[in-house]
Amino acid sequence: MDHHTSSDERDPARHATDTWVFLREAARDLRTTGAVAPSGKALAHALTEPVRTHPGRPLAVLEAGPGTGAITRALLPRLPCGSHLDIVEANPRFADRLTRLVELHPAVIQRTVKAHVHHGYVQDYNPGERYDVIISGLPLTNFDPERVEAIMSHYMDRLHPGGTLTYFTYLGTRRARSLLASRTEARRHAAVDALMATYQRTYATGRWTVLANMPPAHVWQLRRPQPTPTPEKQLQPAGATR
Repeated sequence: MDHHTSSDERDPARHATDTWVFLREAARDLRTTGAVAPSGKALAHALTEPVRTHPGRPLAVLEAGPGTGAITRALLPRLPCGSHLDIVEANPRFADRLTRLVELHPAVIQRTVKAHVHHGYVQDYNPGERYDVIISGLPLTNFDPERVEAIMSHYMDRLHPGGTLTYFTYLGTRRARSLLASRTEARRHAAVDALMATYQRTYATGRWTVLANMPPAHVWQLRRPQPTPTPEKQLQPAGATR
């Protein structure tokens, strides 16, 4: 399968349109949009790393919170033939754009990849299957700790053992929050930071700094552990006592 950069990724007009749509939705609700610009190519490259380095067998992939589809465009041409991509987006206007993006993408038209867009919250999305890779574009630090716990727990539960989750956090936001946030907001952010630190200590396998993004970001990679083999019970000879 050809994994070269698609013309869609290089199209300046497409990028400008996406930026305008993103800015409009951010103005509607910055908390749920989570940023003021779509993810850049360097961030998309880092977030999709598990797909690029995975063996060439078909993959089951979940993308949550893709916005205008900057990560989706980087992801679709890199999926091995026969892969399946589920895309979950809560914003109805973004979901409509993503549906058109998917329907017109060459990988879907040529049926090398199956892709479906689902409108709703990812923590409520339960297809009854597990994924090899989950890519999250959700602004987790904008949410309440209870919602973050629900999302993260759902992610880990939806991964196959050995499956990988990637997500990002922006650099410098903790310092900005300490200067600008109210006391209530500061406590909420601290609780979310503590929760995410627990997941990072337990499951993280890597972290990368992406300076070529606006704003710069850290990309975290978490892996669901393989189950620990249960030792076989030793058979006792007939009549033996312990």
